[in-house]
Amino acid sequence: MSLHTLSRKLRPIRLLALDVDGILSDGTLYFTSDNQEMKTFSILDGLGIKWLMNSGIEVAIITGRISNMVSKRCQDLGIQHVTQGREDKLTALNELAASLRLGLGEIAYMGDDLPDLGAIVSAGVGFTVPNGHHFVRKHADYCTQANGGHGAVREVCELILEAQGKLDNILNSYLPDEH
Repeated sequence: MSLHTLSRKLRPIRLLALDVDGILSDGTLYFTSDNQEMKTFSILDGLGIKWLMNSGIEVAIITGRISNMVSKRCQDLGIQHVTQGREDKLTALNELAASLRLGLGEIAYMGDDLPDLGAIVSAGVGFTVPNGHHFVRKHADYCTQANGGHGAVREVCELILEAQGKLDNILNSYLPDEH
């Protein structure tokens, strides 16, 4: 898809729904000797998510695993729509859309593996990452430059904000006043 077409499809987006493992994290699971799960998350992604939410765009999580680390990360970022333990991603996405009174055309979904595919192709815009499954990459509208867990979500946040004419103001807000 051309960047012009992608930008046009991103203008009505009001919700970005994200998978976790392979998107917000690099997909690696770490376990301590006492069986505690650990994940790593990118600060870049977190800031992009905050930009979206501060710009009036909702962010949601739909993940197949149940993890205290995900709950903690979502709490830290202020993400209110968190669905864990759901492999039926499209059904979960449809339920979320109905509860928020959004059409699928107003939703972007980002995932990396086959359980995400139905949501990716049904959402208004479907995103994936270079380290995602080849069949998912084939059917997504856009594949990020960055890998999952390494700034891919931030890349998508910036694409959405740019398409909606909000990115320049956000970036310029980091410049000192006299600049």
